[in-house]
Amino acid sequence: MSTIRLVDVTDQATFGLIPPCADPSFDHRTCDYWEDADRGSKFARPAWLAARVPEPTPPRKPQTGNPFLDDLAEASGEQPGNPFLASDGPALDNPFASPPAARPSVGRDAPRKLELLARGLGIAGSYAKVLLVDDVVVAWSQFGPLSAYPRALRLRELYPQLPDAPLPAVITCIATTIGARRQGHALRLVEAVCTDLTERGFAAVEAYPERDMDENATSAAWPEFWARAGFGIAVDDERYPVVRREL
Repeated sequence: MSTIRLVDVTDQATFGLIPPCADPSFDHRTCDYWEDADRGSKFARPAWLAARVPEPTPPRKPQTGNPFLDDLAEASGEQPGNPFLASDGPALDNPFASPPAARPSVGRDAPRKLELLARGLGIAGSYAKVLLVDDVVVAWSQFGPLSAYPRALRLRELYPQLPDAPLPAVITCIATTIGARRQGHALRLVEAVCTDLTERGFAAVEAYPERDMDENATSAAWPEFWARAGFGIAVDDERYPVVRREL
């Protein structure tokens, strides 16, 4: 019996599990089509896969906590001392406040797409999952809050009949590798994503399939796929229908 495993994309190692697109001119790992409503693209950009070299952070001028001294420092270019503060050593913790919790991070040198997928790590969780069968990745999905995907927000503006309270989560991408198609893996992955979104507190989820597109060129499958996944047609547009499922 095959072993099926679901993995959240949260770091460099799990980012490396994202499978290649069926059409090699596209790339899940460099696509920002949904994240950038004006200039986003699905096309492969190999340069995006290299670790980015973070720009150096300019040194921050020390602050004394005294606005009069700090203003004087800005004007003179020098930093006067504050006799009421220690001149060296680490800053003292505020005894009346809890220390800030460390939020998960992928690092400033992460590939651009990984940074986009990790934006919600410190709040709700990952924005992507992969499904493996016997440790071979066969399917991928990208999802998250509507606010994370400006193109979805713009598309929804075309249809005032869509409910806007509460705002839905969205599944922007669902894909299966060519060799693993027609075996139910994408449906299984969508079900896992819906369960995850329910646990995050969402009441509904939408997707935006494209009609009359080759299955290797659309990021959100066809409406018929979503019907099998328990979604209903919320907007029956000829080109850009909207499917919706209450959670």
